[in-house]
Amino acid sequence: MSESTTATTGLTSQYAAQVTSDLEHNAKEQERISADIAALQEQLAALQHDHAVLVNVQQVLGGVSPTSIQPAATPDSSTVPAPRKKTSGEHGAGKRTRAKKTDDTQDRAAAKNSAPKKTAAGKKPAGDITAVKATRPTLVELIRSHLTEQSDPRSAAEVASALDTAHPERGIKTTVVRTTLENLVAKNQAQRTKQGSSVYYTAPNTAEQTASHAKDGQLSDQAE
Repeated sequence: MSESTTATTGLTSQYAAQVTSDLEHNAKEQERISADIAALQEQLAALQHDHAVLVNVQQVLGGVSPTSIQPAATPDSSTVPAPRKKTSGEHGAGKRTRAKKTDDTQDRAAAKNSAPKKTAAGKKPAGDITAVKATRPTLVELIRSHLTEQSDPRSAAEVASALDTAHPERGIKTTVVRTTLENLVAKNQAQRTKQGSSVYYTAPNTAEQTASHAKDGQLSDQAE
């Protein structure tokens, strides 16, 4: 009896130790997977935000405007052959057809008279929006002017911070500023320099001046 009891106690302790180890491993795996899910969700949210921002930047830089899609709705209005239906099969209607025609002409005249008022009323908000956009500088213009005002190179984060401080109502993000700066560099409207792992941007004139100053310094050192 004592040997069997001892064996049972040993097996119980082994099982208990194994279960404890499995529970710890399970808890660690849950923590790891939860951390991975949270990181993936953050990456997905960042990618979705960057996608929306890049779409806005594309529109600012001359992408497809929503107004260019409006002509696609014109074929629907041109496929209504109303006059043909009235003139094809009603030759013997007499006075009734004449009365209907006069009613139709009156309705069309009333529609024409009311149409300019509706279109004028509908165009006022668009005019206000375009006026606001005309007076409000674009992000590209803000970045250009900021670079020309600076004598030293600036990183994308520094440019974004300065513009966000000057224009807090626009909610300028560093990712948008970095993308816009890279587009300006591609169009030779800005220059990029790399110092170690950091990237800095300057206006073309500023970059030429800094390069000339560096050359002058080297020549003076050689002369000494």
